[in-house]
Amino acid sequence: MKVLVIGGGGREHAIVWKLSQSPKVTQIYCAPGNPGIAELAECVSIAVSDIKKLADFAQKEQIDLTFVGPEEPLSLGIVNYFKEQGLAVYGPSKEASLIEGSKAFAKELMMKYQIPTAKYSSFTNYEDALSFVRGEGAPIVIKADGLAAGKGVVVAKTLEEAEEALQSMMQEVSFGSAGARVVIEEFLEGEELTLLAFVNRTTVKAMVPAQDHKQVNDGDKGPNTGGMGTYAPLPHIDPSMIERIINEIVKPTAKAMVEEGCPYEGILYTGLMLTKSGPKVIEYNARFGDPETQVVLPLLETDLLEILIASLSGELENVEVKWKDKSAVCVIMSSAGYPGPYEKGQVIKGLEHITYPTIAFHAGTTAKDGEILTNGGRVLGITAIGDHLKEARDLAYQSVEKVSFIGVHYRTDIGSKAFR
Repeated sequence: MKVLVIGGGGREHAIVWKLSQSPKVTQIYCAPGNPGIAELAECVSIAVSDIKKLADFAQKEQIDLTFVGPEEPLSLGIVNYFKEQGLAVYGPSKEASLIEGSKAFAKELMMKYQIPTAKYSSFTNYEDALSFVRGEGAPIVIKADGLAAGKGVVVAKTLEEAEEALQSMMQEVSFGSAGARVVIEEFLEGEELTLLAFVNRTTVKAMVPAQDHKQVNDGDKGPNTGGMGTYAPLPHIDPSMIERIINEIVKPTAKAMVEEGCPYEGILYTGLMLTKSGPKVIEYNARFGDPETQVVLPLLETDLLEILIASLSGELENVEVKWKDKSAVCVIMSSAGYPGPYEKGQVIKGLEHITYPTIAFHAGTTAKDGEILTNGGRVLGITAIGDHLKEARDLAYQSVEKVSFIGVHYRTDIGSKAFR
């Protein structure tokens, strides 16, 4: 089969890497891809938002299956358009993608179907939002309703931070139209985890749980990022808790989407907080998480392509999704200044020293004159696989030491919560 993967980050590198291991795959294309992906696939310079051009390419090259990585094309309706053109495509429809594309839609769905989540209110008027926040006090969570590339969430520890967030989103329009409506939530305390699942209507096949590290600095300090590292599975979380999440949250969510007339078909990401009163949903994403994908897919034993094909033909429930009895840790190496303004174009050295069971997933890189340069805030995801978490963690950090570029920054405590 010829496969097209849409996207060009670390998540897509992990997807391409996994698909390349399938004996059924003869050729992989990736649009737009990156230098790491280029070692496994033919990169095509088409923007992820240029849906017509992507569909034309898929027609011309007789692509058998297209996998959509990022949220933007999903929200723009790429799946609907591809299907209209008679093209096989994996991912949720434009309507189903609203579960990520609108925080208010997701919250209303959870309230209606009694799926546990934080209490909330949503606002389109700045003054109303401001007076609500002043009435509630801090800590409090402010979210831009629309897509903000994983950055439209502020966990405000003080009233001043909350007011600044509202000012930024609603007055200064820092996230464009995404912040025209804001969702304001109660602050949930506890431990975060992510549960990804292959979903086809009411069939749910959960993946191994992972834990992301959102803040830029050690000890969960500093501003939120798209994710600074992750590990899977979570040895310190009881398997009964994961079963509870599947039965009380993920399956009811899939059922709710069918009831609402927008059945979910694709990867469903559920971000959760384990509170004293049980697990609660923080957010949904309509796709693989980044960097969770970089630890979850290396642990998948079943052929990813087999799962996708079964899902598209309505046979997902008949597939046994198997996982390796191993652990994986991913450490993100970022540019100086990220998640604020950062420099690009620094030469990356030492990538040739990374060998399996460690993989360097490229997130924000570019190639020039035979060298790999930094080209994003999150530059690389160094993932290591081990027989247990400590081994995977040690391997990941040993490999991080072998790679360098000017201004490199990374957290040194990825996975340490499991050992507390």
